[in-house]
Amino acid sequence: MTTTTVTTPATGPAEQADAPRSAVRRGRRGTGNALASHAVLIVASLIALFPIAWLVFLSLGPDKDDYLHPGEIWGKMTFDNYAFVLQHTNFWEWLKSSLIVSLGTTVIGVLVAATTGYAVSRMRFPGYRKLMWVLLLTQMFPIAVLIVPMYQILSELRLIDSYLGLVLVYCSTAVPYCAWLLKGYFDTIPFEIDEAGRVDGLSPFGTFFRLILPLARPGLAVAGFYSFITAFGEVAFASTFMLSDTKYTFAVGLQSFVSEHDAQRNLMAATAVLIAIPVSAFFYLVQKNLVTGLTAGGTKG
Repeated sequence: MTTTTVTTPATGPAEQADAPRSAVRRGRRGTGNALASHAVLIVASLIALFPIAWLVFLSLGPDKDDYLHPGEIWGKMTFDNYAFVLQHTNFWEWLKSSLIVSLGTTVIGVLVAATTGYAVSRMRFPGYRKLMWVLLLTQMFPIAVLIVPMYQILSELRLIDSYLGLVLVYCSTAVPYCAWLLKGYFDTIPFEIDEAGRVDGLSPFGTFFRLILPLARPGLAVAGFYSFITAFGEVAFASTFMLSDTKYTFAVGLQSFVSEHDAQRNLMAATAVLIAIPVSAFFYLVQKNLVTGLTAGGTKG
């Protein structure tokens, strides 16, 4: 019986010296990449925040022409613009109108889009594919083409200068996109959940409302955020279909600060800052599910 001895070649002094050097080089490279990434992120953040900071800065100037010489604002900053907007304009009527229209569009639009997306995702009825393509086709028409026929329809229904009419118009824009979005999200929910609901004696509506919708909360958050922002910031439809200045939304109310011969840009800036508050609050409510909903519908399974 023989024994074989395997000898390991000894590590030379040169190899022992190269190991710390490579570790140092890797450490320096990792630190350099981290510094470069942080520098890029800082620059990108400054670029993104600069317009907001500039708008807030201009809103503190008391004169309407302060935007022409912003350096002089430092010595005369004041909140008088905010006080004037809140006390001497139709700001609160604009806020009421914007919230009614935006929340109405969000609730009705998301409900219709969710039922449509779920039906196409789960049911194979004749023409279900064509239905989704028709919804997609409606997004091809520009607003300028749609205003005239929509105005005629709302006139016949006596919905001109009414919140309901504007909500229905916005739903015609939000529902097709949200239906596609939610259909992709419903495809990621296993069919076994629907079958389990039927085994437990739930109706199709019961399965949808009690089992599927709670699981689709991130997708619903994205659809709701899109519908809210679409209705909150839209100008063309609101300025055409709403005739009373007390029923203007924020986007249309801002135009009242601009006339043919004058532009009160300091008041516009202050109003724009105040407008951002409800949007930021709504974003804060849905931001937990927003990223998940944006990414979950991209793949199936």
